Amino acid sequence: MSTVPHASGPVSGEPVSADLAGSTSPTGTEPLRRIRARYTERTVTVYQAYAPELGLPAARDGRFPVAWKRERMTWIKPSFLWMMYRCGWASKAGQETVLAVEIDRAGFDWALRHACLSHYDRGEHADRDAWRRQLRESPARVQWDPERDLWLRALPYRSLQLGLAGEASRRYADEWTVGITDVTGLAREVRSRVAAGDVAGAAGLLPEERPYPAPEGTPGLGRVS
Repeated sequence: MSTVPHASGPVSGEPVSADLAGSTSPTGTEPLRRIRARYTERTVTVYQAYAPELGLPAARDGRFPVAWKRERMTWIKPSFLWMMYRCGWASKAGQETVLAVEIDRAGFDWALRHACLSHYDRGEHADRDAWRRQLRESPARVQWDPERDLWLRALPYRSLQLGLAGEASRRYADEWTVGITDVTGLAREVRSRVAAGDVAGAAGLLPEERPYPAPEGTPGLGRVS
């Protein structure tokens, strides 16, 4: 299972400049940006959180129901702990059901290759107008946010959030999804162990996430991770 380092202090919420993407973090052990995920040769697992009326049918049927709005942008997160930070360990309103969504790697890589950074970065864009044009034309958005530890504190390196819209959102729901599992119980058990001081036990429950071989052209990486 993966190990969870302690945070060395908060980091700014501003995105790291793309020209630093190949550098190491202040810890000296991690690049500032990297996709970390649970994956196989065919699939990669991402996380989302929904209200029970949507999340429970999705987990039951292994696919997103008709009520899942395919015309809206949806954000998927390969990092389990970042999802825990986002949903407050499944405690936030409308995010009480945490789903592990196993999707086709070919689709995931397609989204990364067709994505645009969610923010302007002078290291990747000629100017703001060029970024805005790319943003309008791209079916996916890449955002790099501070990875989290077991206490949900910011770590000095960043993990991926991937936003899917239009064609990417529809393909995610109806083509790429291989299976959906309700992992709300896991989220609550990890939180309970952290609260009880059983840090090793909590870390041992975490999904094993490894550096993911991102395709060439993934926004914000500058090179393959």
